[in-house]
Amino acid sequence: MSKFGKAFWLAGATLIAPMAASAAESATAASAEEQARQYLPEGIIVTGEREGYAEEDGSSGTKTPTPVIDVPQTITFITRDQLEDQSVRQLGEALRYVPGISLETGEGHRDEIFIRGQETTADFYLDGLRDDAQYYRSLYNVERIEVLRGANALIFGRGGGGGVINRVSKTARINGFAAEFDASADSFGAFALAGDVNATLSDVAAVRFNTAYEEFNSNRDSYDGHFIGISPTATLDLGEATRLTATYSYDEDQRLVDRGNPADGDGPLRGFRDTLFGAADFNDTSSQVHIARARIDHEFSGNLSGNATLQFADYDKAYSNILPDGLRNGGADVQFSGYRDTQTRQNWIAQANLVWEITTSGIDHKVLTGVEASWQDSNNGRANAFFADGAGGTTNRFTAPLSDIFTFPDITLGAPVRDRDSQLEVLSAYLQDQIDIGEHIQLIAGLRWDRFDLKTVEQLTGVRGDRVDEKVSPRLGLIVKPIEQLSLYASYATSFLPQAGDQFFLLTPGDTAFEPEKFTNYELGLKWAPSDKLFLTAALFQLERTNVKGPDPLDPSITTLVGESRTQGVELNLVGEIMPGWQANIGYTYLGGKITSTSNEGPAGRRLQQLPEHQISAWTRYDISKQLGLGLGVIYQDEQFASFSNAVTLPNYVRVDAAAYYTVSERLAFQFNIDNLFDEHYFASAHGDNNIQPGDAFSARLGVRLKL
Repeated sequence: MSKFGKAFWLAGATLIAPMAASAAESATAASAEEQARQYLPEGIIVTGEREGYAEEDGSSGTKTPTPVIDVPQTITFITRDQLEDQSVRQLGEALRYVPGISLETGEGHRDEIFIRGQETTADFYLDGLRDDAQYYRSLYNVERIEVLRGANALIFGRGGGGGVINRVSKTARINGFAAEFDASADSFGAFALAGDVNATLSDVAAVRFNTAYEEFNSNRDSYDGHFIGISPTATLDLGEATRLTATYSYDEDQRLVDRGNPADGDGPLRGFRDTLFGAADFNDTSSQVHIARARIDHEFSGNLSGNATLQFADYDKAYSNILPDGLRNGGADVQFSGYRDTQTRQNWIAQANLVWEITTSGIDHKVLTGVEASWQDSNNGRANAFFADGAGGTTNRFTAPLSDIFTFPDITLGAPVRDRDSQLEVLSAYLQDQIDIGEHIQLIAGLRWDRFDLKTVEQLTGVRGDRVDEKVSPRLGLIVKPIEQLSLYASYATSFLPQAGDQFFLLTPGDTAFEPEKFTNYELGLKWAPSDKLFLTAALFQLERTNVKGPDPLDPSITTLVGESRTQGVELNLVGEIMPGWQANIGYTYLGGKITSTSNEGPAGRRLQQLPEHQISAWTRYDISKQLGLGLGVIYQDEQFASFSNAVTLPNYVRVDAAAYYTVSERLAFQFNIDNLFDEHYFASAHGDNNIQPGDAFSARLGVRLKL
């Protein structure tokens, strides 16, 4: 049987097993044993509250209080309950259970993903505001994760060609005192500690404090590191119609940089699952991230509300790595190179929105108008690594026999080869109208204007690159609701990305003449809520990327914006409570994508990189009794090309995870998680053809949770 077939049946087992167990229980017992857990959010509210802010705060898909069933866009959720059931603490770990997302290795030091075939290191958001630096994101202070697919510049601005990832923060709640403490350790010696305390100070004020400490370890040789997170937040009601929310977080992450294994012919090098292809005393990354945010929400009247947010973020990041360039001498040797890279960034973002709900001529309107301004200062430096050559000199390449352990000569850093400064100013304004025409028809239409002013300089040479772009991005959607619980939709939306790449460290003089890349998303979908706790989505989409740099067909020595690509796909997701005590999140995607017009990335007809044709994920938890629960997860990922070269293929794989939960009392619970239950040897991600990351080996984790 193929791995796809095995995955299909295993995913089915996540449904059948709980169903069989449920049949053995009486309906009365099942009702009594139902746990107050939720995989399907009751509302999409970017403040982190599931109740209380629904009418004052906009949803992540529309910036207005709109139910998910009325948003003409595919949105996938991973709630706090699911994160806890899976014992997940890092964003990348959580996203592996979202079909349609492929994890890039991020060079072993950052979050990096593909959404609908589009690669990004910057399309990450926190409570609807951009969090675009290159680092690993922890989830200790996150209520849930939202994956919004498809280009949609009206809501999020530039980038997001394939979609965006939004993290919804935990906020202080004016509902009494609550405290939760978690501890867990795994079979490799990694462990995590976390605390979450919420205290009501008065009828109008509350504070909340989240903190976490984590030690890293894995089957990979020399892998270690730590994470420290501190996040206080406060909520203050300034009257019956006004609420102020303030949040701060400090995240510190330090770990070994693991660039993965080189290729061996047209596939990954096998037999070196644990081997570090690098220097343990040189490969290191560290980041310190400060994010402070204040938001005020005010209800002017029963049909007019507004909010304003100011966010400051400071990022300080450095990483050093020795990495494999590939096998040499018929596979007997490995060639290495290396460098040290530094990145600093400061972001200021100010955003204000008004939401006006009115009725004219019997037609209901929900009008959003907003402005956003941001200022970003960044610096990126780099120095190459040199290896002692044994003759008193150095070389920037080192070749060693292929083995389980590599011994390197002395490594030093040369003079800086990069020192880039960039300043970015963005001013945006947007207008959107959600129109209810009778009981069964809804329209959404809007425009966003962005002025994008980028100035960069390579300080080593003094070469500058400046460009100003002004873009208007439309959004159109039609929703038909035969009944309240069912919607059928069609949507069209666009986005853009300037030619400096998604980090904007450097705009070369040659690129200053080029218009931004454009992303256009067409989507047909269905959303159905068979109950108030279960949600089904299905979507067909086509995503077109244009204005990609490539050789002029009439004169290949000239670069023009002739490149194009297209991704088409099907996305299915079932999430929520299937039966009392049985939660599940099950998804499938089919993705087809290719370069349709020759670009610098490859010739027309070549398949897009890291775009598996089929992906399946299924995670389910079934509570056998009030005390005992079981969890089962399955991931299937089809084969995919490591890069645009289409020369190296990552094989398909099936991974199975499992869990067991035991609740001693309302205050004390234990859980036991197993990742990669059958110890599947697989390759989860890549960064080019010669940095291919082996998947995690079998590991077991025991955790305890105490609530006060």
